[in-house]
Formats: sequence, structure tokens, C-alpha cells
Amino acid sequence: MYEYVGNMHMHTIYSDADGTHEDIARAAIQTGLDFVVVTDRNIWINGMDGYRYLGEQRVLLLVGEEIHDQTRSPQKNHMLVFEAGKELSPLASQAQSLLDAVHEAEGLSFLAHPVDSAAPVIREPDLSWVDWEIDGYSGIELWNAMSEFKSLLKNLLAAFYYAYRPERIAHGPFPETLKRWDRLLISGKRVVAIGSSGAFPYKIKLGPFRPLILPYQIHFKTINTHILTDRPLTGNVEEDRHILFDNLRQGHCFIGYDLPASTRGFRFMAQSDQGEIMMGDTTRLRFGITLQIQLPQSAEVRLLRDGKEIRHWPSKRNTILTVTKPGIYRVEVYIFYKGKRRGWIFSNTIFVTE
Repeated sequence: MYEYVGNMHMHTIYSDADGTHEDIARAAIQTGLDFVVVTDRNIWINGMDGYRYLGEQRVLLLVGEEIHDQTRSPQKNHMLVFEAGKELSPLASQAQSLLDAVHEAEGLSFLAHPVDSAAPVIREPDLSWVDWEIDGYSGIELWNAMSEFKSLLKNLLAAFYYAYRPERIAHGPFPETLKRWDRLLISGKRVVAIGSSGAFPYKIKLGPFRPLILPYQIHFKTINTHILTDRPLTGNVEEDRHILFDNLRQGHCFIGYDLPASTRGFRFMAQSDQGEIMMGDTTRLRFGITLQIQLPQSAEVRLLRDGKEIRHWPSKRNTILTVTKPGIYRVEVYIFYKGKRRGWIFSNTIFVTE
């Protein structure tokens, strides 16, 4: 099994940010990412996809889009669109029509920052998702670093503090987002969870100085999506994008907060009489299912079924557990960092049916 780490939500000078595609690629290589997906708001920049190199290191840069209805007030419903291969923002006013168009183009759609409170101190409105009656999206952005940053900005002092102490920001996905995801899964929807930065570095004015706040390098060290594949990337752009997005579509991935310690090497698998499966897959319950959890280092582990904790280990690195009930199983891992308990790893789900 191969593991590739990337960030799937960020902006450039084409929308919000003060950086270019080349800035993103350089920062991604310097921080050890394998791929990045640029998602400028309501603009699809064609022709930028490809590998970028820095010496012997490389990163695969791909372009998607973050689409929302710019005429709506207040702003809501931002959607990340990958692999549609064309501009779809004219359909933003009707979320279901947009989803249908993404599906027709064989693309993927993720509801961006489902919970995203307003931050008046930096003039950012509430951008939460509200149209939950729609159907057919690929997944949700379970953990968005910029949304969490916004939630902490109660005043100007807090804004400066967290801007210059980014290691103090992350605590985990919002509880209401986790609950929403569990409800969607229990209702029968196959909803893949990803984590991203939502990065838009920008320069502020401090007299004659123009410092860059929250540069890409900071974002790429924090909330990332780790995609697991059964074959390696080849160096061919079209082949490799298919490998990554096909496995993402199936939920063969997990969310890792890579700043306290690298989450590379996490695995959540199930063994049954049908063989071994990974996150995102389904197996039948006949004689019991053996779940396997592997961590890069010891940490607090929670095993959940249908959104409820069924086992808790205060400190564990590897564990094997046999379960005898059908349900939707997932794992949460927590680590102490900078004096606080913080989310470290959030798996996608294993579906166990009767």
C-alpha cells in the first residue's frame, strides 16, 4: 500500500490570496507534500496542472475550483469541485444543478467548511453550508484550518496572537461537523471526509512593513489529506491524477494534523472471511470482523460505531479488536501538543453490513 499526502483547498492571486501557483508548489515541496489541489473561488484556471520540481524533489499540482453563488446574501454554500475539467461556476445559484453537472462531468464534489462562523475582526462572514437537502455530493471537508482560525478571532489581539502562533490554532474538527457527518453516514449516504487548509496567505499593513500572514508553508504542515493507493504514482500527470482521485472517491484516505508529529503510517483496516479491506470499503458480517488500527506512535484512540464511542484507549499504538455488530466504524486519535489535547488523526469509515 502506498500513501500520498496533500492539501486540497487553497487560493492564489486569482482569488483572495497573495501567492501564485508556483509559490504553492515550492511551499508544498519544502514541506514534503506529494500533491496539492488549487481551488480558487469561482474561477477554473486551466493549463496549470503538472509536476513541479525543486532539485530531485517534486510535487503534483492540480487545479480544481471552489464554487459559490456570489449573488447570494449572506454568503453560504461553498463547494469544492475536482476533476470536472471545465468551468461550472455559472451554475452556482442552484446547488443541486451544480452537483448534477459535476456528476455528469465525472468529477468530485465536497461541501467546503460546512461550519464556518463569521469573524468580523477580519471582515469574514459566516460561510457555512445550509442547503442539506441536496443529494449526490462526494463528501465534506470535515476539518478546515482557516475556519478553525476564524472561530478563534474574538478580537484584534486574538487575531494577531494566532496569526503569529499558528501552532496554537488546531484542536480538531468542529463537534457539530462531526455530528453532521455521522448523521449523513447513518442515513445511508456514502460521504468521504477530507481535511484541508483553506489557505489564503495575505499581506497586512504595519506602517512601512507588509508581513505575510499564515504563509503556505505553515498551512501545509498542518491539516492534510492522506490518500492510500494500491499502486505508486508514476510521474505521468494524467495517470497519477486518476490514481489519486479514484482512491479519494472511494474514501481510501484519512485526515492528519501533521504539525505535532507526522501522521504518515496510520492504518485502519478490517479483516473478514472476504479478505482485508481498507477505509471506504464495505464487508459483510458473518463470523465477526477483526479491526486493525496502526499508529505512527502511541496516542489516545477512540473507536466509534454509528457515531458512538465503543472503545477507548488512553495510550495505544497498535491494536486488534474483533467486532460482532454491523455498523459504520471509524477512528479518532488525539495527541497532546502545546499543553492541550488536540485532534491528530480522523479516519474515513469501514462499513460492516449484515
